[in-house]
Amino acid sequence: MSKRLIFCLRSAVGMGALLCAFFVKAQPVNSALIDPHLWLEEVQGEKALAWVRERNAVSTAQLQAVPVFAENRAKVLGVLNNRDQIPGITRRGDYFYNYWRDAKNPRGIWRRTTLDEYRKAESKWDVLLDLDALGKAEKENWVWGGSDCLAPEYNRCLIYLSRGGADAKVSREFDIGKREFVKDGFNLPEAKSQLDWVDINTLYVGTDFGPGSMTQSGYARIIKRWTRGTPLAQAELVYEGKESDVAAFATVDKTPGFERITFGRSTDFYNNEINLLVEGKLVKIDKPSDATLSWRREWAFLLLKSDLKVANNTFKSGSLLAIRFDALMKGERNFEVLFEPTATRSLSRGGPTITRDFVLLNIMDNVASRIEELQFLGGKWQRREVKAPFPGALGAAGMHDPFVKDDPLANHYSMSYLDFLTPASLFLAKAGSDERELLKRNPTFFDNTGMRTEQRFATSKDGTKVPYFVVYPKGAKTDGTNPTVLYGYGGFQISMTPFYSGGWGTTWLQRGGVFVVANIRGGGEFGPSWHQSAVKQNKQKSYDDFAAVAEDLIKAGITKPQHLGIMGGSNGGLLVGAVMVQRPELFGAVVCSVPLLDMQRYHKLLAGNSWMAEYGNPDKADEWAYISKYSPYQNVKKGVKYPKVLFATSTRDDRVHPGHARKMAARMLEQGHDVLYFENIEGGHGGAANNEQRANLVALENTFMWVSLGGL
Repeated sequence: MSKRLIFCLRSAVGMGALLCAFFVKAQPVNSALIDPHLWLEEVQGEKALAWVRERNAVSTAQLQAVPVFAENRAKVLGVLNNRDQIPGITRRGDYFYNYWRDAKNPRGIWRRTTLDEYRKAESKWDVLLDLDALGKAEKENWVWGGSDCLAPEYNRCLIYLSRGGADAKVSREFDIGKREFVKDGFNLPEAKSQLDWVDINTLYVGTDFGPGSMTQSGYARIIKRWTRGTPLAQAELVYEGKESDVAAFATVDKTPGFERITFGRSTDFYNNEINLLVEGKLVKIDKPSDATLSWRREWAFLLLKSDLKVANNTFKSGSLLAIRFDALMKGERNFEVLFEPTATRSLSRGGPTITRDFVLLNIMDNVASRIEELQFLGGKWQRREVKAPFPGALGAAGMHDPFVKDDPLANHYSMSYLDFLTPASLFLAKAGSDERELLKRNPTFFDNTGMRTEQRFATSKDGTKVPYFVVYPKGAKTDGTNPTVLYGYGGFQISMTPFYSGGWGTTWLQRGGVFVVANIRGGGEFGPSWHQSAVKQNKQKSYDDFAAVAEDLIKAGITKPQHLGIMGGSNGGLLVGAVMVQRPELFGAVVCSVPLLDMQRYHKLLAGNSWMAEYGNPDKADEWAYISKYSPYQNVKKGVKYPKVLFATSTRDDRVHPGHARKMAARMLEQGHDVLYFENIEGGHGGAANNEQRANLVALENTFMWVSLGGL
């Protein structure tokens, strides 16, 4: 299966007409004369950090003094540290691997167990690496960044460690048998690296090799072949992309009998070029650049993001096509349609999941999940819908390991289900039947008696129907008095599906608050077209949709502006920032987390250059003309009554620059607005590096909302 570099901006949660360019003068960029707060972009600058510490002190003192803060923090920490939660697993051979954090292990442990042990209520785990012990020994605040183990033995692994939760990671080779890092092994210093095993003595590596080796987005531009025992500087150059690309990448598929090596480059966030290594030469795979290509054994799959015309056939955007891999490489185009979208049905953005003999489709039907399975029998694809819980959010992931002879799990897959009021369950399912075994179930963290969920539809400014979910607490009345949080994202084809939150359930729903999730354009709820209808010059449609949901909540008597708060992170932070500035009369409070806000400079800060396919290039006058209409930092004004706002970010966020939140807070304070600001010194784009920090952050946000919306 192919790998694709994904730099999605999801938190544990996206513009005017071209003619406007004639009337909107593009402002100069990088000028301290027009941006007196530019110094706040110095992430570790002494003056900037002094400002951060001062704002943190004000915010924490104010919010921690609220009686419910301590209770909120304790409840959220109890949820995060609960030892009965489902351990997420990755299968490798005979073992299932898991990374785990709790009160005893705040930085976490990497461990493994067998399926028989995993089935037990109290599983026995073999601890492979203790990050708390490692951090203490090395005097580093290590945060787990993942692992990649070499098949079929899975004894040698590449371990990725982040300082404080940043995207840039240290890479180290680890020997599982010896439970230790390999001395003089494959080790890389901190960088946004991309590695893959060729064999026990060889890696393909993309990393910071020095000047010119990284793209403008801050990711690897060149790929080298690195042999054990040789200095990295002597690694052989095998592939290079362009400086304007998002990243270059290499993929090694070692499936027995179907070994393939590919090299490619992401030309922007949604387009890529992939080349197959054939007898020492690179052969470009002929596919639409915006189509997601994946493969397993003899089959190749294309998930389309735009219409594809082949001879007299036109395959619709959002369709999943299948073709034999060798036929694709020969130039044949006898595609078979495995899925075609409708007005309400779309395929999950991640595409299909595969067992040895089946293709599993994660399908969304009006933002509720279904699973279908397909098998190639008798020269054609046969389809069957899996009988599974509905409505809610389903997930399916194949468990087959092609390196295990006569694999007993060849056609098994994991299936998960949850909804807003039902905690997650994890099943071991078998393709070809509705047979499934309950493996684990998350605890019930709050009493949902009397609570209910409703899906509603708002009408946006251009007449588009926009779905959203409302979770009502017990005894809720439509008298406009409910403290209500409206959550949204609206970008990068990320779908806001139902989720169960013990933190929100205990600190919000049980206190009588209403929780709302909006499925606005820019997301992927209805496939690529739902996303593409709100990018670049049409980004304003995301904000119109979000405002329409707010208006519908008020019209229905669910809440009133003084009781309605909005919340979003990353691209969702841009969403709530823009809507706050455009429609301040609709809201009483805003929580804006790890946000983009200065859209004039976003592409010059950290990974921002990689997102121009979503927002546009502000250096181009015609594109800045529409970006400038919604960019929160440029549009916030003195003398306007805005809702109370809490900005939250992280010093160690090396994806979305903390300067966005810092500068916006500083400008609003300077203008006399009611603003609180909190910046965690570590935590990366997620905002927190461990459960204690996460609980503190969530408690600050939830307490701010409860007080601001009249919950007390």
